[in-house]
Amino acid sequence: MSFLNKLFAGFWKKVAALILNHRLKFLGFIGLVTVFMGYQISRLELSYELPKILPQNDESFKIYEDFKKQFGEDGNVMVIAIESDKIYDLTVFGDWYDLTQKIKRIEGIKNVLSVASLAEIQKNEAAKKFEFKPLLTSKPKTQGEVDSLKSKISSLPFYEGLVYQGNAHIMAVTFDQTKLNSKDRISLSKLVESEAESFGAKNNIKMHFSGMPFIRTNFMSKVREELSLFMGLAFLVTTIILYLFFKSLRVVFYSIAVIIIAVIWAVGLIALFDYKISILTGMIPPLIIVIGIPNSIFLINKYQEEYLRIGNKREALFISIEKIGKTTFIANVTTFIGFFVFYFTGSPLLLEFGLVAAIAVISTWAISLILIPTIFSYVADPKPKHVRHLENKNISNILKKIDFFVHNRRTVTYWIVAIIVGASVYGATKIKAIGFVVDDLPEKDPIYADLKFVEKNFKGIVPFEVMIDTKEDNGVFNPVILNQIKVLQREFSKYPEFTKPLSIVEGLRFVYQGYRGGESKYFVLPPAMELQKMAEYVKGTGKGENMLSAFLDEKKQKTRVSFQSADVGTVRMREMFTALQAKADTIFNFDKETNQWKPKDQQVDVKLTGNGVVFTKGNDYLLGNLGESTLLAIILVSMVMASQFLNFRTVLISTIPSIIPLVITAGIMGYFGIPLKPSTTLIFSIAFGIASDGTIYFLTKYKEEILKGKSISQAISETIKYTGISMFYTAIILFFGFGIFVASGFKGTVFLGLLVSITLLIGMISNLILLPCFLMTLDKKQSLKQIKNLG
Repeated sequence: MSFLNKLFAGFWKKVAALILNHRLKFLGFIGLVTVFMGYQISRLELSYELPKILPQNDESFKIYEDFKKQFGEDGNVMVIAIESDKIYDLTVFGDWYDLTQKIKRIEGIKNVLSVASLAEIQKNEAAKKFEFKPLLTSKPKTQGEVDSLKSKISSLPFYEGLVYQGNAHIMAVTFDQTKLNSKDRISLSKLVESEAESFGAKNNIKMHFSGMPFIRTNFMSKVREELSLFMGLAFLVTTIILYLFFKSLRVVFYSIAVIIIAVIWAVGLIALFDYKISILTGMIPPLIIVIGIPNSIFLINKYQEEYLRIGNKREALFISIEKIGKTTFIANVTTFIGFFVFYFTGSPLLLEFGLVAAIAVISTWAISLILIPTIFSYVADPKPKHVRHLENKNISNILKKIDFFVHNRRTVTYWIVAIIVGASVYGATKIKAIGFVVDDLPEKDPIYADLKFVEKNFKGIVPFEVMIDTKEDNGVFNPVILNQIKVLQREFSKYPEFTKPLSIVEGLRFVYQGYRGGESKYFVLPPAMELQKMAEYVKGTGKGENMLSAFLDEKKQKTRVSFQSADVGTVRMREMFTALQAKADTIFNFDKETNQWKPKDQQVDVKLTGNGVVFTKGNDYLLGNLGESTLLAIILVSMVMASQFLNFRTVLISTIPSIIPLVITAGIMGYFGIPLKPSTTLIFSIAFGIASDGTIYFLTKYKEEILKGKSISQAISETIKYTGISMFYTAIILFFGFGIFVASGFKGTVFLGLLVSITLLIGMISNLILLPCFLMTLDKKQSLKQIKNLG
């Protein structure tokens, strides 16, 4: 007997006695905690912020936070896009003007930019300042006014590619940041969308919506809808399967009641830790339903089996708590580990998910261990018909064939497994690690289609920023720095994925055009002497009107260059980031005359950041932690196995059947082109933790049979026969339980559900066939006495 088994001898007997002797006290405690958790749920909120994937000490995260602190949120613009050659028809333009004004008046909207709200810069000689003059002060009344406006806009190159491109036009709606990160953003986004759709319906123009606020809002709206959908589907699937297995509405009702309490605790934990519902934490309630039900199945099966054997309810319940309590505890610990390893990734998103899911798994086990025996201690005694499911003929026939195969076809089994694993390893080499901002949405989704429309006409909506720190007061207006920014923008223009920039250089071009009377030929970066002359006018311009202030800090030491990128995927984004960061460093800090880098204290600090960069870095970070988290899960689960069996051979035997399903799943991903991305990286450690449960159930029963004095062959047969039934039930519930996620509107969630389902099904097959084969092959080389000493 292992050290821990000796140490805790009699512990589970005391647990069983404690539960049965203090049933009402435990019921009262669980009731109070459930009420408390229910209150916590009332405080729960959805998360509307960009998922925090990178750790707070990550350099890219720090740079991005510094950027936001200096210049504000870079992803707060919703885009309304159209394509029409009628936009400058008087009626249509009038409606576009009205739409601009309506949206601008909505509370929570900071600004609206469209061809109906543009301004030009004029020089006021008398006041020695620049004035920003709206191109329109009222709604046009004649076609001539509209035609004149169109001509004027075409003479202002600053706006081309920004609000119009050919017949395509954009209305850029800037959200107030406080509204953007609150629940009000949904109603605000819907209101803007509704107003725009009214314009489209009236003028028979197709409306397209995009931008980070719109995408995030719709993502979280879908998460909220799917949370209810998946909980409903999880309850429905588990209820149906439980009834098909037990043929008892009473058993189904009690099991579901227990799991409802567990779900309340799980959701309450999210609020208790002051977390919000994200795309990951939103999956926890249905996961708990699916993962928690097997606890009830094993307890009920054991109770009914023991009652029919000894005819004493209390004794049967005592034995079920003692035997199944220990087994399910170890099994739930491995599942706990599968989730908890995400806590060590350092990623806030995964940390929250892993911590809550792990605690919820253990609390669900405790709730089941207490409530199932308590409930059945008060209800009618089971009758022979209640355990007929334990002798399911179809499953029994399958188990008999498995038993025959294990005893007589082990060599064939090893060859088949070797071939499958070899093919899977090759398939795994084909896996591509890539993520897209909206790749979780199907291509037929309107959000995806609208994004592609915007990318086709305006390049994209993913923010990509360059933050420049000259380290000198007024350093931004140094002609050398301005020319370097101009060169940097030229480098960006070589990449078709980027929009035209918004920067101090573009602003000065626009200002200089106004300074020189408005002719488009003067839309150029002014020479140094002209800059000095313009400085007097810039100083006279009110701070609130100074369009350059959005690109400068107070000391005019720092500036930004803003681009929008197409959603090109993390691979291409990484390539662009790497190349452009190197270019930026060279442009600002490499002295061509001396052919040397400037001294460190004289270098301009140039950092690439923004939503696009952070998303790519976050994706890379998760993939980098995939191997570590999975390996950590394997090590910790192996340590759990070692604590029970204290034998390297047994630990190895128990680990391999749970690793093989992961290898096969990786092969499936490679062959079917399923990429590694944040959602699919979760599969391996979660599936390993859950798949290990079956290994524990099997080995525990096997050692129990050995200790009864049975031969290795008899112990294997008995274990397959009795544990196999519950493993079948559990596997079917887990397969269909995770399978509900294929109903998701997010491809990542679909892949997660599908692949975990397949992995767990393969895990059950592996535990029922490969594991006993290993035991038959290796244990026959040892004496029964040695094997018993492992138990």
